[in-house]
Amino acid sequence: MTISVQELVNLIPYGTKLAIPADYAGVAMEATRALIRKGVRNLHIVGVPTSGLQSELLIGAGCVSIFESSALTLGEYNPAYRFSDAVKNKSIDLVDATCPAIHAGLQASQKGIPYMPLRGILGSDLLKHHPNWKIIQNPFSQGDDPIVAIPAIQPDISLFHAPLGDKQGNVWVGRRRELVTMAQASKTTLVTVENIVDTNLLDDEKTAAGVIPSLYIGGVSVCPKGSWPLDFWQGDTEDTEHLNLYKQKSRTKEGFQDYLNEFVFSREHS
Repeated sequence: MTISVQELVNLIPYGTKLAIPADYAGVAMEATRALIRKGVRNLHIVGVPTSGLQSELLIGAGCVSIFESSALTLGEYNPAYRFSDAVKNKSIDLVDATCPAIHAGLQASQKGIPYMPLRGILGSDLLKHHPNWKIIQNPFSQGDDPIVAIPAIQPDISLFHAPLGDKQGNVWVGRRRELVTMAQASKTTLVTVENIVDTNLLDDEKTAAGVIPSLYIGGVSVCPKGSWPLDFWQGDTEDTEHLNLYKQKSRTKEGFQDYLNEFVFSREHS
C-alpha cells in the first residue's frame, strides 16, 4: 500500500537522525520540499557519503541542527551559500567525516556490531577531532598494528528516491548498494518511487538482486520526477536552468526565502 508524499514525511518527527544519499544516488527532493513545508526541526542529517542540494535546502530552511558527512557540495553550482553561512554562524553542528568512515559506520550498524575497523585515516588530522574514533591494536597481530575503530552509525530513518516499488512494499534500487546499506543500517526507510509495478520484484531473477525487501521499508510514495531538479540515474537529467537560478537566488537570505516561497511553499511546483 502506498501513501502520499505528505503522509510519508509525517513519519519523520522532529529530532530525527536522517540518512540521505549523495546527489547521484537518488535524492527524494519532492519529499524534502514537503519536509520544509511541514516545518520539521532539529534534524541530524547523515550524508551518505556526501550531500548536496537536499541538505543545502534543509539547512537554509532551519530544519537541521547537526550535519554529519564527508562533504556538502553543489558540484558545478557551488558554493553552497546557505550551508556556508550556517557553518560560519554556528547555527548547525558540523561532524566532519570521510567517505570510508561514513560507509564503515553504517556497515557496522547494518551488521549489528558496535564498530567497524578502518586503516586509511591513520595519521590524518580527522582523528584529532573525533574522540569517539578509537585507535586500537589489531587483536590478530603479534606486532604493533594499529587500526581505527569507527563506531556504528544507526540512523532513525533513511530517505531516498528509487525507480520502482511493488504492491508488496519491496523497492528496487539496482546497483545502488549504498542504498541497501542505508536501509539495513537504519531503524526504518522511507522511499519515493517513480512507479509501482503489479508483479513482485523479488520473484523476477532480473530484478531480485537489486531489491530491498519490504521488511526494511516503512513507507513508499509514488512520486514521478521525485528527484527534480537533480539528475536521477533511472530518469531525467538535471534541470540546469533551475539549478543556476537556485545558485543566483541563494546568495542572500532574502533571495533564498524568495526561492522557498516560489518553489517550495507554492504547491503548484510540488
